[in-house]
Amino acid sequence: MRKIRYVVILAALAMAGCHHPEVIIEDFETFHVTSVKTADFFLSNGNMSPNVSTMGETELDDSETKVASTAGASIVRDILGVINSNNLIHIAGTYTGRGVDGKPITLSGKVIVPASGKVKNMILVSHYTIGANFECPSETFPLEGVFATKGYAVVIADYIGFGVTSDMVHPYLHAESTAESVVDMALAVKPYLEHIGRAPESNEVILAGYSQGGATTMAVMDYIQDNYWDKLPVKKVYAGGGPYDLAATFDLSMAEDKTGIPCAIPMIVQGINNGERLGLDMKDFFQPKLLANYNEWINSKKYTVGQINRLMGVKALSELMTDEGRNKESTRTALLYKALMRNSVLNFAPRAPIFMFHSRTDGTVPFINAQRAEEHFKGYDIQYDFGDYGPHAMACVRFIIKVTQDL
Repeated sequence: MRKIRYVVILAALAMAGCHHPEVIIEDFETFHVTSVKTADFFLSNGNMSPNVSTMGETELDDSETKVASTAGASIVRDILGVINSNNLIHIAGTYTGRGVDGKPITLSGKVIVPASGKVKNMILVSHYTIGANFECPSETFPLEGVFATKGYAVVIADYIGFGVTSDMVHPYLHAESTAESVVDMALAVKPYLEHIGRAPESNEVILAGYSQGGATTMAVMDYIQDNYWDKLPVKKVYAGGGPYDLAATFDLSMAEDKTGIPCAIPMIVQGINNGERLGLDMKDFFQPKLLANYNEWINSKKYTVGQINRLMGVKALSELMTDEGRNKESTRTALLYKALMRNSVLNFAPRAPIFMFHSRTDGTVPFINAQRAEEHFKGYDIQYDFGDYGPHAMACVRFIIKVTQDL
């Protein structure tokens, strides 16, 4: 068994004027530690730490984004009354997962735990859409780390295509392979937490995710129900702003000839093609400018979602995709469309309660996804919160606040 000891001396809190105890973090056979850091979620003045990574707003111009950011910071301060422990330990590491071909590969992610006190449950967080590798959970302080302030162990996988696998194509919105990366990390982290003396009090896990993470969270629930309910029984699921029905989203976007997040078009086409191993040629789907640049813009992992959208410069589907790529009756697009249907995440019977959140004014992930989810899950234990919560990123903050307050 490989054991390398990492000793972290936690610094004094500015407000308290006292020192944290020494914390020993050990590497382990299932989860290999690559870095350990400590950080406060809130500064001594009550503001959120500037190191916390939040979703970029793609629907607004610069002046509107500034207003949204200020409003978001105000909302985040509401958490101050419900946190248990402000100081958190971030443990980045690697584990053995599976590639889209099912073969073992090394993947990466992060575990965030409170610096002291008992751990209630593991929360498996599926992260939202990112473009640059420096945005992946193992490299950042994810906003969802706030859940750890309530006494939980937050487990966030980077997914295939980010972190230590940044040289690979990310199988964007490919349900099975992305769900597997989340679950495989949970299975690796669970004995690790026991090994370092931070085992959760409960064997039940909580699932949470927004946007891409919302859809992935539903896929994770389905995957656990089919394969790991005995090891990872689900207590509750929180899904927000997710593209749950990819086929319906495709149909709406084509009918309106627009998308609120241009970079998602090449991400979805090549991601589903890669994940499903369809063997499609991107020249049949992408207009010349996108075809010439998508490898640099998307697969280099150098650019954020906002930067990719600006580089693409258009939102009309007709300027991004070929006539054949927009025609689901064509042979190649029909193949892709059937794959989109297979990767929609509404075709199962949930065994745990779900909280589903969506802003009716979301211009990035169409509200039709929430409507389709509500139609499909009639009769199940689901609480819906659909309101006018503003654009996509602003609604993300509201979603995370609501989850934090419910925990």
